[in-house]
Amino acid sequence: MQPAKPDTSQLDLFGREAAPARPVYTEPVWTTPSGATPRQPPPVSPYVAPPQTAVPLKPRATTPPTAEQPPKRQLLVGDFVLEYSLRRSTRRSIGFMIDDEGLRITAPKRISIAEIDNAIHAKQHWILSKLKERRERRAARLEKPPVEWIDGAKLPYLGSDISLRLLVGGRNRSSYDAETRTLSIILVPGATEEMLKERVKAWYQQEAKQLFVQRLDLYAERLGVRYSAFGLSSAGTRWGSCTAERKIRLNWKLIHFSLPLIDYVIAHELAHILEMNHSARFWNTVGLIYPEYEEARNLLRKRAQELPVLFP
Repeated sequence: MQPAKPDTSQLDLFGREAAPARPVYTEPVWTTPSGATPRQPPPVSPYVAPPQTAVPLKPRATTPPTAEQPPKRQLLVGDFVLEYSLRRSTRRSIGFMIDDEGLRITAPKRISIAEIDNAIHAKQHWILSKLKERRERRAARLEKPPVEWIDGAKLPYLGSDISLRLLVGGRNRSSYDAETRTLSIILVPGATEEMLKERVKAWYQQEAKQLFVQRLDLYAERLGVRYSAFGLSSAGTRWGSCTAERKIRLNWKLIHFSLPLIDYVIAHELAHILEMNHSARFWNTVGLIYPEYEEARNLLRKRAQELPVLFP
């Protein structure tokens, strides 16, 4: 069954839709946690097979080692030894990016290391404050308890919560009811929690790709630009990127937020097609198609800290 298209009507920037939860009548298909007292199984849907004996949770597969990255450079900045990764490109100026991996610098090939170090010293107050802010935000996220993957769990979707319903069937599949705001995940008997999480993530990514393309085309037409390619990213907290080749990537986790915040990020990245910087001209360009960008930018930071931990 194809998932229902999300409602793309403009939402109140600060609003959250109230959605009544539908009762759920199934139990998780994996084992009861150790030491817990099993409950009497509630009635199951007549449209699915009865639960079978579940297998123990499988350990999460280890992530294969990534390709070797060039070592980070170090520079003494005030009382701190600052580490940063350096990438050369065809851009005309030095670019600074701070994410969960630290400071990343993109510089033209003609720029010497001494010139890069001087640019870092010139922006040291901004760099150190942003690194501190990033560390604090990351620590706040890690302190939140992860979502408990059970029937009736609440998951963030387009700015409000949806209900997760777990069913047992002959094959793994998912469907979303936009009217009741219920995501039904059907898993084979003996499925693991990891399989459930991967199924939910795949549904999120499918919804994100479909919605983001719609909004990209809408705002690209408003701005009078064209992007050459689009793809999803899974970055920690970097919501989007745009290259000099007009290739745009958007973080699929944006699908957790309300439509106005998604539109802000899309307008932001499309504006980079005309201005590959964050100058006053860039923000004026963003304002041409998204006038409330300052409000949305601040709210996005706040909402990002409020998100539950879904996929640690």
